[in-house]
Amino acid sequence: MLDRPLGPDPYDLLPALPGFEVTSEDLTDGGTLPLDHVFSDAGGGNVSPHLAWSGFPEDTAGFAVTCFDPDAPTASGFWHWSVVGLGSWVTELPRGAGAGGEVAVAGGGFQVRNDFGRRGYDGAAPPNGDRPHRYVFAVHALGVSDLGLSPEATPAYVGFNLTLNALARARITALYQVE
Repeated sequence: MLDRPLGPDPYDLLPALPGFEVTSEDLTDGGTLPLDHVFSDAGGGNVSPHLAWSGFPEDTAGFAVTCFDPDAPTASGFWHWSVVGLGSWVTELPRGAGAGGEVAVAGGGFQVRNDFGRRGYDGAAPPNGDRPHRYVFAVHALGVSDLGLSPEATPAYVGFNLTLNALARARITALYQVE
């Protein structure tokens, strides 16, 4: 196991926001990330999980969905997925929506580069023997319909724009460890 302190949940460090409900047919909050959603080079299926949300503010103009590992052995964590530009009527991403560069959902949206350098979902791939990593799947209800981003935006820049424009946030955190 790498000898380093456990990082904070990054959303606990941002200004407090109201919450809403996010559910999944694939994930349980606090549960183990199923192998289907683990990176293919780590022996998994590399398929993005199903996510559905409700109870967000009435004045929501759009959504973004992200997956972040705050436990990666870097100073900045590791972004596994960023979907932006989802319309306010989009309340669900089906399993596998993060394949390739386009989002497999009606209602627009696109994926930006993750920290693997690709557009799309790339699952968990913690170092062998490291402690369980947290994979925070967040749905961000936005006060704007367009964040003004391109598919070439970095995940950090997406996060910056989400922080400035989020009305509310919902999260499911799954854990994964390679023993």
